[in-house]
Amino acid sequence: MTRRPLTGLLIPGLLLPLGLPLLAIDAATGAELAELPPLPAISTSAPPVRTAPALPAAGSAPAAPLPSSPGATAAVTSNRQILLELGRRTISLVEDGKVLGSWPVAIGDSSTPTPTGTFTVRNKVVNPQYQSTKSGKVNPTIGAQGPLGDRWIGFHATDKDQFGIHGTPSAWAWTVTSRAAVTHGCVRMLTPHVRQLFEKVQLGTPVIVRR
Repeated sequence: MTRRPLTGLLIPGLLLPLGLPLLAIDAATGAELAELPPLPAISTSAPPVRTAPALPAAGSAPAAPLPSSPGATAAVTSNRQILLELGRRTISLVEDGKVLGSWPVAIGDSSTPTPTGTFTVRNKVVNPQYQSTKSGKVNPTIGAQGPLGDRWIGFHATDKDQFGIHGTPSAWAWTVTSRAAVTHGCVRMLTPHVRQLFEKVQLGTPVIVRR
């Protein structure tokens, strides 16, 4: 999931500092690709190769904004936690041992796996936006049909990478329903599911990712 941080995010009337990444996504399959030069499974059956309706061309990349302190966490006022089980390709919201909701996901492929471990929700973004790694232009498509859907829940960051749980445009929904391993490390959810999760977690909510 190699990505290059942005220096700003375009929101109507505003330019906000941010540190989230750029990556290329295949418009036909929805698979996330490695960054373009010179810029720095276990499903029961493999999903068929499909031709999706035209979406932002390969070479475009997401630009989700961070809060002013990207690594900041808030005091957690509940016992909720997000549990991501990579083997089952399932994400669940758990509180005091009770499962409040459980949904299918698409995860990182074998060459760019979703990281495992215990993390926390670092940032929550409504309508993260997409930017071309070739031209630098911001893609005007935001919302549920944008490449990141209309919700982003960031849970981990390295010096050059950002990992998050985010929505999926309808053309790529099959990657989630078939629980495919096609991303560059992020976690894709269907739009109604990621909206539910987004509303039920806080900054600082634990995110447990296990095989």
